[in-house]
Amino acid sequence: MGVNDVINVAIIGAGAMAREHIRAFASVPAVKVNGIHSRTRAKAAALAAEFEIAHVCDSVADLYARTRADLVVVTVSEAALLSVGVACMAHEWALLLEKPPGMNPHETRELIHAAHTENRRAYVGLNRRFYSVTQAALADLAPNDGVRFIHVQDQQNLAAAAAQGFPPEVVAAWMYKNSIHLVDYFLTFGRGDVIDVQRILPYRGGTAPIMLARVLFSSGDHGLYEGVWDGPAPWAVSISTPAMRWELRPLEEATFQRRGERARHPVQAHADDVQFKAGFRAQAQQVIAALRGEPSQAVTLERALATMTLIEQIFADDVDDLNA
Repeated sequence: MGVNDVINVAIIGAGAMAREHIRAFASVPAVKVNGIHSRTRAKAAALAAEFEIAHVCDSVADLYARTRADLVVVTVSEAALLSVGVACMAHEWALLLEKPPGMNPHETRELIHAAHTENRRAYVGLNRRFYSVTQAALADLAPNDGVRFIHVQDQQNLAAAAAQGFPPEVVAAWMYKNSIHLVDYFLTFGRGDVIDVQRILPYRGGTAPIMLARVLFSSGDHGLYEGVWDGPAPWAVSISTPAMRWELRPLEEATFQRRGERARHPVQAHADDVQFKAGFRAQAQQVIAALRGEPSQAVTLERALATMTLIEQIFADDVDDLNA
């Protein structure tokens, strides 16, 4: 695929996330969104009219046949992602799957198996890795060899999730659906492999107010996961080293502090993170770069499985659950 060849993108789903992906991909040069499929055709037709998408299709097979797209972006519900993802892999396009890539690591592994069987490239939309402030922190920390302490603060509420109408099986897998937003920061900033997870205050199905887990990396980096259930708490991430400290709170904003300073310096978000859903345009650019055979930070299914596995290790009720 040449650098000037137009890349055709197809969309599955017609909700808010589909709309944001359409906006992001349509803004990338030499990219055209030319087809959409959703189980609710009226919603798909509305998005097609809004963004001048040529084809509104009735099935995955119809979407591929009419678009011959190079990439399909899958934005369906968590419960449907495995079946839709496997169906997509029967066709000769690459995939970008919205997170989480399955309801649990087992489903992620099934998707990986299908991708390998059909020889498909598959990526996962972990867009917070592509926030401009995340990228700024990574660049600033890169020359520093000091040990990193990564503190992730999460807040969830299962009763609130159920009240919003999410089905019981999704609520039960809420850590994969929602805490993935936070847990993925460990693998974004932690260096090396995860070699140990110690559950200091274990997860108790959302009934315990606080949970804590320590994460150790082969590099010597340390992480602390702090989850507050049914109580006020931020979504926040801090990365501390002997030379500097970065803090993302809220996650789309950042400050840094140098050794010997008291002041925290704010970091301005890139305009793309204001005009588009944060991280989406940079993520789209990275996926397109991968399709063109260029260097890319696009998150593969295999890399996403590492995050899903870490969630499993942090949230397991007891050690036997890890081997179930």
